[in-house]
Amino acid sequence: MRYLVKVGYYTTNIRIFFKQFNSLYLKDLLRYFSHKKYALIPYFCGFIFFNTVGKDKLRRFAEVSTFSNVVQMEDGKPYRGNWSADFFKNSQPLVLELACGKGEYTVNLARFFPERNFLGIDYKGNRIWRGAKTALEDGVANAGFLRIQIENLVDYFAPGEIDEIWITFPDPQPQLSREKKRLTSPRFLEMYKQLLKPGGFMNLKTDNDGLHAYTAEKIEELGLKLHVKTEDLYHSPFADEVLSIKTYYEKKYLQDNKNINYLKFSF
Repeated sequence: MRYLVKVGYYTTNIRIFFKQFNSLYLKDLLRYFSHKKYALIPYFCGFIFFNTVGKDKLRRFAEVSTFSNVVQMEDGKPYRGNWSADFFKNSQPLVLELACGKGEYTVNLARFFPERNFLGIDYKGNRIWRGAKTALEDGVANAGFLRIQIENLVDYFAPGEIDEIWITFPDPQPQLSREKKRLTSPRFLEMYKQLLKPGGFMNLKTDNDGLHAYTAEKIEELGLKLHVKTEDLYHSPFADEVLSIKTYYEKKYLQDNKNINYLKFSF
């Protein structure tokens, strides 16, 4: 149900807030007042707004739109096929980090490999803000960010444009009904295959044993080339300085003694 809050000449759609704040009390309150023809809603508008969307999050959303290393939504489509030349202003290979979150991998990979361009992709601008701000402040010019839905990658990148893809600690989507939303499901893998150059690598780093096992199974089913597989990265010979980059969430998992899985494969 859509609830509208009327204040003066403005109407604010509160539905979007429920996606992030599941408050039954708030919903009941709005349901009650929605039958009162907005009589008392103006008195609650300020309370609802400032208590459902943090001031910092709003500030970050506003600030990230001013960052020169961030491209959002439709603004990214003109770069399709020419990200390195038109966005990064060079001819270096292009590497993506999908579901990049705060961008730790994007920025740190860019530090390790200045001869490559790295583009972190996520839909949540307040997360991208952290990595983008760090890259700007530290002068990491070969790191950028794109705010889009990952399922729309083909609208933003041309076939064979990408040299390598990293997927770091994505939502595992454990419910069977949400299998198609897993970033390593067959429909996503087929998309990556189109966008990667021949021989381009896929990297999956995850704390979720189920997603790791699922992806390994799909690699075998689809006849893909498996290069590295480990269920305990930091007790394996593969944990070099690149794979030892740690995201915000990974640090939390390691504090709880959670094993970290890693897969490297290609098409």
